[in-house]
Amino acid sequence: MANSDGSAAMNRSDTGRAVRIIGPGRAGGAFATALRSVGWSVELVERHAPVGDAAVGVDLLLITTPDAVIADVAAAVDSGDAVVAHAAGSLGLDVLTGHSRVAAVHPLISLPDAEIGAERLLAKGWFAIAGDPIAAELVADVGGRAVTVADEDRAIYHGAASIAAGHVVALLGQVERLAASIGVPLDAYLDLAQGALDNVRALGPRAALTGPAARDDQATIERHRLALPADELATYERLCTEARRLMTGPEGGQIPDPAS
Repeated sequence: MANSDGSAAMNRSDTGRAVRIIGPGRAGGAFATALRSVGWSVELVERHAPVGDAAVGVDLLLITTPDAVIADVAAAVDSGDAVVAHAAGSLGLDVLTGHSRVAAVHPLISLPDAEIGAERLLAKGWFAIAGDPIAAELVADVGGRAVTVADEDRAIYHGAASIAAGHVVALLGQVERLAASIGVPLDAYLDLAQGALDNVRALGPRAALTGPAARDDQATIERHRLALPADELATYERLCTEARRLMTGPEGGQIPDPAS
């Protein structure tokens, strides 16, 4: 990172912005590829390299390490001219204590590897930002959409993200198990699931809800309950409860509990 005179500097890009990224994993690699493609100068810091001067000579120092070590990494960086930012969804700006200019930029995007992740970062996705305006500039440069999330709201924000991605995948795992038990491939259900997501986008969750809980078909719900394996029943019943909760909004009527 350092020049022969001991300073840390990078050649400026055609956008005039330079970023140094600590954490060369999936997220760091995805950000590096995406930002290079839109004209930023990018340097990825190698694993275990010293980071004391990492905030010198760049506009942005982006920490994309695992959440648990972000505070330690930030503390190891000496104060410099750069905005010091992290890409964690559930953490606030307080983990960057000691730096005068700080930011957060979390992609609300699944990044399975650097290559696919870069494509998704450039696909007009959503980003949760906070702090210095350079976070919004970064999002604009990659063609994304930014929403500001305050420190005190970030745990709820990230919890919702975990539900939207990880929990949906876990539910499809349940679908796969049940389907496999009767010799039906998961693919037979994926178009159904995609159609439901499309309906939510078009109509909102409540109007998009279909199925026996939505129409208060207790006889069908009971047949499901009697047929499902015991170790799958709790999830099914909990989601029937959530479906009733969705349908009993301000304009909805009460739907009985399927277990009652």
